[in-house]
Amino acid sequence: MLVLSRVIGEVISIGDDITVHVLSIHGTQVKLGVNAPAGAQVHRAEVNRTLLERQKAATHPVVVPNP
Repeated sequence: MLVLSRVIGEVISIGDDITVHVLSIHGTQVKLGVNAPAGAQVHRAEVNRTLLERQKAATHPVVVPNP
């Protein structure tokens, strides 16, 4: 994992087409802005986990035995 220190107004570049902007810092909360191509999916980790769980459930239906 790459760990970077940034201050408000600074930017991190990922590849050629993704930038992460530090918008504000209030105590322990950091507000980030992400610029990415239209097709790129950008989610918080907890949202991404939920989406992956739903996708997995949809592709692996539960079979209930017939009594």
